[in-house]
Amino acid sequence: MQALRRGQRDTLGLNRGERDRVSCATELLSACRLCPRECGANRLEGERGFCGAGRLARVAAVSVHHGEEPPISGTRGSGTIFFSHCNMKCLFCQNYPISQYGNGREMDTETLAGEMLLLQKRGAHNINFVTPTPHAPQMVEAILLARGRGFDLPVVYNTNGYDSPETLALLDGVIDIYLPDAKYRSTELAGAASGTPDYPSHNEAAIVEMVRQAGFLTSEEDGIAARGVLVRHLVLPGKVEETEAVLALLAERCGPDLPLSLMGQYFPAWRAASTPGFRNKLARKEYDRAIEAAERLGFRNVLIQES
Repeated sequence: MQALRRGQRDTLGLNRGERDRVSCATELLSACRLCPRECGANRLEGERGFCGAGRLARVAAVSVHHGEEPPISGTRGSGTIFFSHCNMKCLFCQNYPISQYGNGREMDTETLAGEMLLLQKRGAHNINFVTPTPHAPQMVEAILLARGRGFDLPVVYNTNGYDSPETLALLDGVIDIYLPDAKYRSTELAGAASGTPDYPSHNEAAIVEMVRQAGFLTSEEDGIAARGVLVRHLVLPGKVEETEAVLALLAERCGPDLPLSLMGQYFPAWRAASTPGFRNKLARKEYDRAIEAAERLGFRNVLIQES
């Protein structure tokens, strides 16, 4: 490809800086290191990574979604793009046909950009990319293409929180709102429940970097999120002490002003129903203990998300 001069745009409408960013992101696919697994698959040549993702993004659904946190869904809904595949193997995953079996269709970046523009026309408050990590390069290119064609909504990076600093660096200035999970502090539980024993350290570093980039979640006058970080934590049955450890770490690293979404919607999906320790729904008293832990640690902005 011929080098672009300053101010010049390529055939897709990207300027030199945008094209360089896309090139750097795409290079991560040559020996895939988009996430902490660094599985090394050459996805540019047709190999598939540990997660199952290949060269093109695979999309399971595109819709206006009303089930996110109120600052995200608002009154008109969040323009949600559900990616297929996932770099974690959570045995209780509610979206396992998408995340684990890869249901969906492959989509090039121009088509993906077009879907973003259609969601904008439908009145969505934002574009919400769900499980974006395996498709970060394609997502970045689609966002930049869409912005060159009139797209101007906030972009949400809705992630399990198993992200690498190298990938996050390429998102700086592209992503407006980070919506990461903070699942575990125990390496044993992270390994047993999700196949990611190194999750705690990588998740901690990822959330700190997200806060550095975007700050804490801020909203417009209408209460709709504009920019920043909102951290989610799903309370697991019989493991409230894990919740207490996660919240204590977040309070230590980010402070009590960090916005939290404390989720009580656990149910034994996928393999959880046949796995000891994960078979039960969350008890009300367990969720109450989680709320008390957040209050005890001084968190000031907690969204209560009951089942």
